[in-house]
Amino acid sequence: MDLTTCLKSLLLAIQQYRGSRTTHNTAQLHKQVEEVSGLRCDQLLSSGQVLPSECVSGLVELAGNPNTNPSLTSSIISLLAQLACDDDSREMLHSSYNLTSTLASVIHCHSATPGEPLVLQCLQVLQKLTYNTRTFQSTNYIHELIAFLMTNIQSHNDDIIMPCLGLMANLCRDNHSVQSHIKSLDNVKPFYRTLINFLAHNSLTVVVFTLSILSSLTLNEKVGEKFFDAKNIHQTFQLVFNIIVNGDGTLTRKYSVDLLVDLLKNSKIADFLTRYQHFSACLSQVLGLLQSKDPDSAAKVLELLLAMCSVSGLRSLLCDVVFKPAAAKLKAPGRRQGPGLDNGGRKEQSGLALVQWLSSPVEGAEACSLQALHLLHELLKESLGAETLPDRVVSFIEMLLPVLLELLRGVDPAKGDAHLRKHCHRITHVNSLLLLLCTDDSTRSIVSRQVSAQLCLSQAESLLSCCHGNNPLTCLPPGSDNDISQVCAEALLKTLELMSKLRQQVKDMETSFYRMLQDQRIATPLSLALTSHHRQRVQTGLSLLFEATPLPDFPSLVLGESIAANNAYRPRDCELSVKRVAVQEVPPPRINTSVLDSSTGTSRGVHSLVEKMQNGLGLQEPVKDSHVSEIIDVYAQKISAFASQESRLQDLLEAKALALSQADRLLSQFRFQRAQAEAEALKLGSLLKEAERRREDLQSELSKQVLEVKRSKADMEELLQHNARLQQDTEEHQGLKGGYNALLSRFSESERLLREQQVAHVALTKQSDALRKNHEALQLQHEKMASELEEREEEVRSVRSDLQQKNSDITGLRGELRAEEEKVKEKDQERRDLEETVDVLRKELNKTEQARKDASIKASSLELQKSQLETKLKQKEDELNKHSAMISMIHSLSSGKMKSDVNLSL
Repeated sequence: MDLTTCLKSLLLAIQQYRGSRTTHNTAQLHKQVEEVSGLRCDQLLSSGQVLPSECVSGLVELAGNPNTNPSLTSSIISLLAQLACDDDSREMLHSSYNLTSTLASVIHCHSATPGEPLVLQCLQVLQKLTYNTRTFQSTNYIHELIAFLMTNIQSHNDDIIMPCLGLMANLCRDNHSVQSHIKSLDNVKPFYRTLINFLAHNSLTVVVFTLSILSSLTLNEKVGEKFFDAKNIHQTFQLVFNIIVNGDGTLTRKYSVDLLVDLLKNSKIADFLTRYQHFSACLSQVLGLLQSKDPDSAAKVLELLLAMCSVSGLRSLLCDVVFKPAAAKLKAPGRRQGPGLDNGGRKEQSGLALVQWLSSPVEGAEACSLQALHLLHELLKESLGAETLPDRVVSFIEMLLPVLLELLRGVDPAKGDAHLRKHCHRITHVNSLLLLLCTDDSTRSIVSRQVSAQLCLSQAESLLSCCHGNNPLTCLPPGSDNDISQVCAEALLKTLELMSKLRQQVKDMETSFYRMLQDQRIATPLSLALTSHHRQRVQTGLSLLFEATPLPDFPSLVLGESIAANNAYRPRDCELSVKRVAVQEVPPPRINTSVLDSSTGTSRGVHSLVEKMQNGLGLQEPVKDSHVSEIIDVYAQKISAFASQESRLQDLLEAKALALSQADRLLSQFRFQRAQAEAEALKLGSLLKEAERRREDLQSELSKQVLEVKRSKADMEELLQHNARLQQDTEEHQGLKGGYNALLSRFSESERLLREQQVAHVALTKQSDALRKNHEALQLQHEKMASELEEREEEVRSVRSDLQQKNSDITGLRGELRAEEEKVKEKDQERRDLEETVDVLRKELNKTEQARKDASIKASSLELQKSQLETKLKQKEDELNKHSAMISMIHSLSSGKMKSDVNLSL
């Protein structure tokens, strides 16, 4: 099924579901959404067709309705996320269809359950939708969305923290109204503390999101100055460069590049980066990412390099790294070598990677090609501005020129307007780069040696035919910058300007240049340039007009008419845009009427108070200080009210600007629809003529049919009779149908029983096979056992004969054994006698041993008593000596006779 048929079925299902939200309509709509999701819908919204626009509007409306089935809402959001495949589609979904506010309302309805899959899906789609897109504060449910994000960022649910941080980073980036709203909230300080804690998170993606939010909210404040001061900024640079080079994926690298680009917008941080000691090494690693084959990563790297080119101190360093001498020759255009080593074993030159991205195909990597051209333009402009041009830059230019000239070829209008528009943009950038190289004499000579007049002439002829050969049904309005005529005209003017620069150095270039200026078709691109609002285009047009005016065949009259037509079209277009904006419905911001009433009342009170002050100051005494303070308070309230009104008016102005862009888009859609309607009208006219011719043919056939009708009436009567008979057959058929249904039910029951019996039969069959296999195995085992049994019987017979021989031997040995047993009995008797003698001796020995032990115990006790008695005897002798000494002393005092008697007695 083709896409148009699916979209028509989807639109019909949406209308049916709006009319009645039944289960059938819900299932039908869900089915149609799934079918469209399975188709290729690239650039469906940017095609400008009415049918996709109606379908998307209906889907957005159903997604925002809280009564829609959640599973259906999830499928619709998945389809809308699939449609947002490019920047133009995302911008249209965000601005024209208000998908951002719709998803915010869905999140607000399910804010009580933040872990629900529908909420996570809405957050992921919003993150994709709001990337590099400004969201106005006046958008519906934006305040509720910010409150939801801040609440869940401070929660402990890891599944929802990352999408909330990514969405908050998108909303805060380059959006002063959202930043002011967040800073005015009461819980902003805990929010800052939570973000600072996230800087130590394990996920690099969370760290990048956190740094992006902090830089948006605090970069130009005191908190940001402390956070991104000279002490911390070098660590931040190292962290960001590490994430860019070794990030978790394309998403992390994308936000890291955006963070560094935002930081470079601050002059102090840009100055810190110029003094960063590891900048050259980090820059080499970043340039190494260009050697990958991922166009998204390469686009973000080139965006970072362009942002670095805006810093004057970094451009020279970029030139030194990019324009290093090449280590190997450049490969064929269109072939990109992967990262690593080249054939020579050396690391690829960064400039070679840039040139290889230049030669990428138009479809798929056009952003990388244009960014590479812009980057080379900035770097070569820096190098050419020096006093002397280095040799490495000259060699790089010589290597670059064949690739640039190859890009100028291949304009094919048959591939479609989208391909032609992208190719013309590339041609414009290539010619701008060649014009830059023509500003210096040395590089101009290099360019003139490789550029030919035939190449420029064929290029100009192709672009001039494209300016006049575009399809009016598919082109944009003439005033828009993306109009195919405007794009082709700009590329043509750049080509003519290049021919003008090289007309003196290249052979036949001057003739080709004047030939193109005298072409009658040159009036259209010149008039578009002269009436453009871009200064550079006007100056280019004037310089070419100055060259072309003296030529004899220059179409000056056609040019004047074309300029007049463009000038007449512009005010009419502006008037239609203003009228459309006046009719356009703009969602009003939520303004509390009580606040407006109070502000007007305050205004009247202030005016009356001023009149009283003017009258009282001239007639009465000076006012007291308390009255003066009251007046100051009133004026302060008035000023705050004016400030709030100014912020509201600013929001209204942003909403009006959004409405103006929407009106322009709708006007372009209307023009396209009108052109499409005219084409359809021509087609319907041709169909009408064909219908007239067919009507005449049918008129002749009608007369023939009248005769057939008369014949048919007779046949009709016969058919009525046959119909009566059929009615009777129908009644009989109804009776038979009832019997058939009964038989059918019995048949189904029998079939069910048959299936059960078949299952049982299969099980029994399997069991029988198993038993049969076991029986065969046992049969084989039985045969083996029978053969073994015969062998054993033969062995038994031989053993029996041996046994008989052994028995005869045993009888002889038994006699000998009896004799030996008698001898053994005698020996046993002798042994028993000896054992009894040994037992008696052992008992006596034990008694003797016991007596010896008792004697030794008594001897030891006697020795102890002896030692005790000796000690007592010594004590008694000591006492006796003491007593004798005392007695001698007593008797010494008496007579000597008594003394001698005592001594004799002693």
